Formats: sequence, structure tokens, C-alpha cells
Amino acid sequence: MMRLQCERNNIHAPARNSDRQHYSVKSDTTNPDPLPNISNMPMNRRDILASAGHGFSGLAASIMLSEESNAISTGGIVEVVHHPARAKRVIQLFMGGAASHLDLWDYKPFLEEHHGEPSDFGEHIEAFQNGLGPWMKSPFRFAPYGECGKLLSNVVAPLGECVDDMAFVHNVAGKTGVHSQATYLQATGFQRPGFPGVGSWVSYALGTLNENLPTFVVLPDHRGYASNGPKNWGSAFLPASSQGTVIFPQRSNPIADLNAESSFLTPASEADGRQLLRSLNQRYNNERPGDSRLQARLRSYELAAAMQLTAPEVFDLSSETERTLHMYGLDRVGTQWPSTINAPEEMEYFGRKCLIARRLLERGVRFIQIWSGNDNRHPRRNWDSHENIERDHGPLAMGMAVGTAALLKDLKQRGLLEDTVVLWTTEFGRLPSSQGGVGRDHNPFVFTNWLCGGGVRPGISYGPSDEWGYKPLDRENPTQVYDIHATILHLLGIDHKRLTVRHDGIDRRLTDVHGHVIDELLA
Repeated sequence: MMRLQCERNNIHAPARNSDRQHYSVKSDTTNPDPLPNISNMPMNRRDILASAGHGFSGLAASIMLSEESNAISTGGIVEVVHHPARAKRVIQLFMGGAASHLDLWDYKPFLEEHHGEPSDFGEHIEAFQNGLGPWMKSPFRFAPYGECGKLLSNVVAPLGECVDDMAFVHNVAGKTGVHSQATYLQATGFQRPGFPGVGSWVSYALGTLNENLPTFVVLPDHRGYASNGPKNWGSAFLPASSQGTVIFPQRSNPIADLNAESSFLTPASEADGRQLLRSLNQRYNNERPGDSRLQARLRSYELAAAMQLTAPEVFDLSSETERTLHMYGLDRVGTQWPSTINAPEEMEYFGRKCLIARRLLERGVRFIQIWSGNDNRHPRRNWDSHENIERDHGPLAMGMAVGTAALLKDLKQRGLLEDTVVLWTTEFGRLPSSQGGVGRDHNPFVFTNWLCGGGVRPGISYGPSDEWGYKPLDRENPTQVYDIHATILHLLGIDHKRLTVRHDGIDRRLTDVHGHVIDELLA
């Protein structure tokens, strides 16, 4: 019965016209809200809030409460959504280094049958390194899960409880096998720097759901940034307020520079600093009315002041039950981990980010990006398993799966999954041939994404790859990142062709001049 259900839920990508129409839409950008009248602020309330902050960011309180309606804009540039939205929020899980679809989600009997035989792709292939060795089966075992019978690797088995809520896309194709370019493509829609992250576009379009936390939050790998670093979530030519705010929840100071730690600061020096800043800002504002850069800076101070009061509570997990902490893999806190990569350590760090993500969602953060894997170094601490798939993918995958499964189940039981889209992605896949016997080289030709919640059709697999996981089965109609992004925006109530910003004489959009909504993924 499981196999019959699984067959019914395997959806092949329909043939589509590859000639996409170039839409050039007039920018929706409008003039920003006027700056608050700083000189007329009530001193008593301002000073009370200001005293609660510390350091340079604490002076934000001096401008925070002049007019509560102007404190932080709750509306984005899209004042009325283009069609009814199915989702309000997005979580993007990004596996830095290129996670292997063949060893996690996309089971290939062909590789079991022909393991160790010379690989033959039937065409010339330019490998990134020397990864054209014999065919290589996965070192992990696959088994069916859920009513849909989806085959998953044992290193992502915790997600087996969630597969009936998930939609897998197995025919995603990239454009490059270079980490930095491919990461840009998945994170910003372009394979070069200078473009806003997808979270920045969503923040710009829809605005914030809260007045005390950022609209777009990034939770990097605890070891550091993946390829490109903060450029993956920058605002580029969008307002600076739409960029991602980086939080390292496992650190003693999760948000850098939020609170000053200098011993020379006194209440009197803070008051003098606030007065000086008020004077300078007012003079600048009088000379350059409507300068959006000043407004963005003022709003960053406002948000910093609010975060000084609200952020510590987000990171305080003392109110979570032991059952919840265990579910997220947080029952070994304080353990001294070995130098070698290991599953329990990955569970703790990735699980903590997933739990913090849930708490941020509950408090109105609209877009959250969670990263697994940092930039290349040795020994490997990312998904770039050229040398050994089992050694690297095993711990990383189990840590990711435990935290992700906990997050999906937690969101579902709290009623948040129904209007939150979760997207799992990576920059490209890995080849079905071997590298050095037990590793895999880059495969930009096909890889897997999956989505869950927020109007996504549950329990399906869409757009298969070919029999050995080298390219899409239908090579003329792959799924591209533009289609994934268009679908995410659609679920948020946004027509991706209408969300444009004029920049350098071009109406720029997240999906460039490409993309279509994947109707088969919609519930």
C-alpha cells in the first residue's frame, strides 16, 4: 500500500515553454514615511526607555517614542497583497557546501546495482575536481516512511515522521558548480554579488509583524559563515532596513554590538551623547529633508533599543519543557565535544537554532534563515564531502534532521505550520560517480529541494531526476531557483513579476526575467 501511495504522489514536471517573457514593470517604490519630529519628543518617556539601554545603541530610545505609529513601519511596499496569501512567514534551511541528494532524499536503485562499475554518463562531463570514478551507491540505508512511502536515508530518519507534510522537488538544476556563485544563486536569485537576499525581498515587500525584533533574521553555522558570508542576506539596492540581522544563539553575546561593554560609560555621558545626536540629526534633517539614509539609521537605533529589552527573553530557554529540549537535541548542553565531527554536537547546535527560530516566529519575525556548514576548511565542517560522504554527511545530516523534525512537529502542534513555509535547500548536489573511492564531486545539474507548510501540497515528490541522479529526467523542463522563489512569493500573496525595483535603469526582481509558480506544489 505504501508503494502504491508513493507512486500516486510522484508528480512529473509538465512540459513548459522555455522561452520566458521578459516583464518590465514600473517600480512600486514610494516615498518613505516622514522622519519623526525629534525636537518635540516628550522627555520623560524617552529618558525612561533610554536608561534601560546601554552604549551607543541605547541612545535609540531618545527617538523611539515620539510617535508610536512611526516607530517601526509595519507595512511593506506591497500595501495590499496581489492575491490571498497562504503563508505569513518563511524559514529557509540552507546546507552550505552542497548536500548530496543521492545520500539523503533521492534513492537510486541503479547505483545499488552498478556500484563499483566504471561510470559512463553518455556525454562529456567537466567535473569540478577528479570526481568521475566508478558508480557509487550511498553508504546509508534507505527505507520508506509515512503513508506516502517516501524513501529516506537512515541519516535523515527523524524526518520520516514529517514526510506526509513535505513536498520534495528532485529536479532542481543550477547554473554553476562553484560554491560562491551557486550559493549566491540560491540565496539571492543571481550568481554574482550585488543583489538582495530572498529574505530582504520579503521584508521589503511585506514589512514587519512586530516592533521589537528584526523582520529578517539569519542564524549562521556556529563555526562561521558559508561562502560569501553576509552578502547572502544583504539588502543591496533595497533599503538597508531589509537586510538580515545575524544572531549566533550559542554565543554568550548572540547579537554583536547590541549592548556596549565599555566600563567608561556613565548615565551622564549617555545623556550627553543623546543630546549631541539629537542636535546633529536635526541639523542634518533640516538640510536634507527626505534623506532615506538618515531614516534607515534612525530606525536601526529604534530597533536596537527595542531589542535590548526583548531579545534576551528570546534566547532564554528556561521556560521550555524538558520534553521540548530533548526533542530538539538540547539535553547534552555543556558537553565538551571532541575535535572530530560528531552527530550529538551537530544536534545540539542545529537544534538550538531551530528552537530559537520557533521562538522568533512566535514573536513576529517574518523570515528566518538557518545555515548548516561554514566555508571550506579542513577537517570538513560543511557538506562539501569530496573526501568521504559517510564521515561528513552522517553527522551533519543527523544533526540537521533532528532539529528540523523537531521544528516541523513543534510548529504543527502550535498551529504555526499552516501559515509558515519551510524551504530546505543547498547550492547544488553531488555526482553519482565516486571521488577517491568514498567521496563525491560537485553536481550542479540536479539536486533536491523540499518545502513544507504554508499552503504547500503535502506528501508528494515532484519532478524526478534521472535513473542515476545525474540530471533531471525531463532535461528540457528542470525546476530552477526562480521557480522555487516564485512559488514562495506566491504563497505569501505576492506576484513575483510585480515585485520590482528600478535599479541602474532596470526593473529588478527576485526572479530576474525567469520563473513560474509550480502549481503542482500548491495545496
